[in-house]
Amino acid sequence: MKQLIETTMNPTSGRPGRFFKNHGMLLRLLIIMFTASLAIAGCQKQSGTDMKDMNHDPQQNPSEKIMTDDAEFRTKYQGIQFQTLWELQQARSATAKYQDIENAFRDEYEDIGVVLPMMGHHFMRKKNVDAKFEIRNPELLVYNKNNAGKFVLVAVEYAVPLDLSPDGPPEGFTGSGDVWDRNTDFGLWTLHAWVWQFNPDGVFEPMNPNVIVR
Repeated sequence: MKQLIETTMNPTSGRPGRFFKNHGMLLRLLIIMFTASLAIAGCQKQSGTDMKDMNHDPQQNPSEKIMTDDAEFRTKYQGIQFQTLWELQQARSATAKYQDIENAFRDEYEDIGVVLPMMGHHFMRKKNVDAKFEIRNPELLVYNKNNAGKFVLVAVEYAVPLDLSPDGPPEGFTGSGDVWDRNTDFGLWTLHAWVWQFNPDGVFEPMNPNVIVR
């Protein structure tokens, strides 16, 4: 390439015919390189636009944003003691696949028809309902719908039958922050953990003011 350019820039170095021939080759090469650079730039711009469209909904309330990043999750709930935060991250890790609700259906989570304000749509895996509290196996998944009508996972919920724990709720998460609700309507001890959508009132509070149920 260097020799070609030097030859072209110095027409006295060879016969005139060679100069014009080499000049034409260089011109075609430059045109090809310029066209390729434009194509690459166009693809990069389109890719950036596509990612922006995927991650940004101009009509979405910022408070409804799902915490897909673990670092963001830790920052939002930074006041929680280390062990409890680690346990909550285990719940996130175990349920990340359920952001695609089809995976929840495949694992036998069923819509139980419970839709509550500041909570969402509840899906239960009935075979998980027993006397055991298992961080990575929540009895319920709580979803809300985004502006496009797609279900997004916002919380997990644990449930233990009252008659299987008559003396009080199960031990639950480390610390005293996980206050269980004695739900006599359903005959269950229940506990929400807002591990996917931030709850400014607290990760274990049953209701989340950021959730606008659709």
